[in-house]
Amino acid sequence: MPTRRLIATAALLAAAGLGAPAHAQQNIRLTAAAGHPPVFLWVKLVDEFFIREVDKRLAAAGKHKIEWTRAWGGTLIKLGAESKGIGDGVADLGFVSTIFEAAKFPTQNVSYYAPFGTDDIGVVTQVVNELQGRIPAMGQAWSKNNLVYLGGAALDAYHIWTSFPLKSVDDLKGRKITAPGPAANWIKGTGAVAVAGNLNTYYEDIKSGVSNGVITFATGAWGAKVHEVAPYITKVNFGAQYAGGLAINKARFDKLPPEVQKVMREVGAEYSQRFAAAQAQTAAALLKKAEEAGAKLSELPAAERKRWADTLPPIAKTFAADLQAKGLPGDQVLHGFMDGLKKAGAQPARDWAGK
Repeated sequence: MPTRRLIATAALLAAAGLGAPAHAQQNIRLTAAAGHPPVFLWVKLVDEFFIREVDKRLAAAGKHKIEWTRAWGGTLIKLGAESKGIGDGVADLGFVSTIFEAAKFPTQNVSYYAPFGTDDIGVVTQVVNELQGRIPAMGQAWSKNNLVYLGGAALDAYHIWTSFPLKSVDDLKGRKITAPGPAANWIKGTGAVAVAGNLNTYYEDIKSGVSNGVITFATGAWGAKVHEVAPYITKVNFGAQYAGGLAINKARFDKLPPEVQKVMREVGAEYSQRFAAAQAQTAAALLKKAEEAGAKLSELPAAERKRWADTLPPIAKTFAADLQAKGLPGDQVLHGFMDGLKKAGAQPARDWAGK
């Protein structure tokens, strides 16, 4: 009799769904990678915010779980090769530095050809994000490389770190200045010579005398310890610059459950916002720390900043014309960027789209 009761009870529970095992949680394996190490905020937030927040939201739903493999600092994909590594499936997700991949993302570098804009990171990010949604050629730069764009990042305003005092544009004459990618245009006509480099090379380049300084941003400079070899920090405010975005392999993304896709897009949008706020706060704090560590912090006079901007050749118009010659909407991108800054209340030192 007891056995019969147990069987009957089990049958009732099964019929009610109470005795049946819950639907098995689907495990998804993804590899996240970046060319930079997590000492830099754009990678740190992928690790400490994006991944954790995606995990948190998926755990709350209870249907899917991602098993992450992290490969930061170029251990899997080298700096400047992130789009290919993620697009080819070497990694599934990561930060793509469009500044170092101009051939694949020509329109995304518009801010670097229109310097002296605004130091508002959120504004620059928002303007570029909106342009990518409005101008097909900009958005397609991601999909053509088998990528899905999840969220962008603009870096805090660029300044200049030098091994010599800098009080005017004239002090640059005869100096070798390391400038990343299109930022080399920012010293054209000043008498300085541009030297190629990136955050992974700045310290040794200056220490060894390959260059006498670098144009960079505070959050990157601190992580690379630039102030130790270039203690003169002059706040020029070349403006915040759009530098890339968080992306996932398109083929991989398309196979993910719709619920997971939705969470990733939502958290990616929040990544952009959180990054802008955190980057601005961190930049100010790190400039202060560098000063406390012995760096000499100064601000270039407004007249000299305007003079510097006006000294440069029409690099933005050249940028737009080059894009137009390749069948890309260069004029639309440039005008859209400058209009976006102005609508947001920014007051660029030079109207790059003007006559």
